[in-house]
Amino acid sequence: MTVKEFLLRFFTWWNGATLGTLLWTRRHGELVGEDEYGNRYYRTKGGRIDPALGFERRWVIYKGLAEASVVGPAWHGWLHHTVDTPPTAERVTPRVWWKPHRPNLTGAPSAYRPLGSALAQNRRPKATGDYRAWRPER
Repeated sequence: MTVKEFLLRFFTWWNGATLGTLLWTRRHGELVGEDEYGNRYYRTKGGRIDPALGFERRWVIYKGLAEASVVGPAWHGWLHHTVDTPPTAERVTPRVWWKPHRPNLTGAPSAYRPLGSALAQNRRPKATGDYRAWRPER
């Protein structure tokens, strides 16, 4: 690990995991599986119930930038306790409505900008004539 990588791990949370998270994971976590994007999923060792929460802790360590939209539907269900069995322990058949991952483009030039948006670059729809401007009464 280079000095730059060490400093990024130590001071930033959006570049994978911080040093503290990695130490916590090494001490208290057990690896459950890895997805097609390289994200690694953990739970408390032995599935132990956290007394503060009342259920086991589950978390993900992202490969690269911490981007929640990279978590697939099957792993999302497991992380949020919708299903008890992780996708690695049983065969998960994709649902019809599951879509392939698309990155979050908010703030990027290719972000979705609907008609009428101030950022839509002069693509505002024409007024239909049913609008009447408000004028204060005197």
